[in-house]
Amino acid sequence: METAVRTLVDETPDEYLELEEEDLVERIRARKREYGKRMVVLGHNYQRHAVYSLADFHGDSYGLARVATEQKDAEFIVFCGVRFMAATARVLAQPHQTVIHPSHLAGCPMADMASIHQVEKSWKELSEVLDVRRVIPMTYMNSDASLKAFCGENGGIVCTSSNAGGAFEWAFARGDKILFFPDEHLGRNTANSRGIPKEEHLLWDYRKPLGGAAPERVERAKVLLWKGFCHVHQWFTPEHVIEIREKYPDAKVVVHPECTEETVAASDAAGSTGFIEKYVRNAEPGSVIAVGTEIQMVSRLAFQHQDRTVLPLSRSLCPNMYKVNLGNLAYSVDHPGEVNVVTLPQDIIDKARIALKRMLEVN
Repeated sequence: METAVRTLVDETPDEYLELEEEDLVERIRARKREYGKRMVVLGHNYQRHAVYSLADFHGDSYGLARVATEQKDAEFIVFCGVRFMAATARVLAQPHQTVIHPSHLAGCPMADMASIHQVEKSWKELSEVLDVRRVIPMTYMNSDASLKAFCGENGGIVCTSSNAGGAFEWAFARGDKILFFPDEHLGRNTANSRGIPKEEHLLWDYRKPLGGAAPERVERAKVLLWKGFCHVHQWFTPEHVIEIREKYPDAKVVVHPECTEETVAASDAAGSTGFIEKYVRNAEPGSVIAVGTEIQMVSRLAFQHQDRTVLPLSRSLCPNMYKVNLGNLAYSVDHPGEVNVVTLPQDIIDKARIALKRMLEVN
């Protein structure tokens, strides 16, 4: 586990869950005024609007990782997102800083699709048929801190959907192959964008010996793609794109690169949530943009840009992002440093920081 928790239930006292929304909002704002620069609230793009509106900084996981490193005056960093994001902030935070995650129940199913034990087993199997010194382990930001530490210890790197292309270039400047986990779709779409032939992609099924492939097939592959996915983005299909284009012939379709390669190929553009936000912002007034990402963000973009039509490619909600709410946020800022504190072993922090710093240095 990345966060130190006692139970698998939300420990927010009933008094916070029973308060009206306006009372919770004022309570949170009062604490923010009280602490000033000593407390900073970070809000991921997928957060519900009520929480998002109270954040001091907004963005995707890459942008917020950068912001977390810049908060020199903050004693408390409150991360409104899912667990791996708060753990990343803990890795990057300075020793005097406390990182707070309002709901330890807000995990990530995709991050859970690769464990340190599975990765270490796969690495051992690779070492029996390859010189693993020429294999660069690369973990997507959406992963456990122990996997980031594994990459730091073994010459690898962390990437986000914003800088995956640059991370691939970084890796191939240092090795012959990439072991990419845990999201096969981001890995495949990035490999496609770098012009790596499909015959040099290999889907690595960690449940099978040597990923389910023959040694010679592993030898030929340049990118080993872990068998994992994001249920929010795998939901979107080429059929959704076709339906949108039939209803809105002039529509532009932009999707997240965690979608399947078929969906990305059918769309007009693909990129991180930061990229999607800019894509919509730069669209001409009166245009129609269908967005293939989490519904909270799509709804917010539609509200912010009412002079154009912004609509969901299909409705897809991340229930884990939704577990951060005004009640547990208010409880967290009322008791900073006492509840919902993110803790990690120091050796994990030290090794993961190496891989994350490499990520931050890559354009």
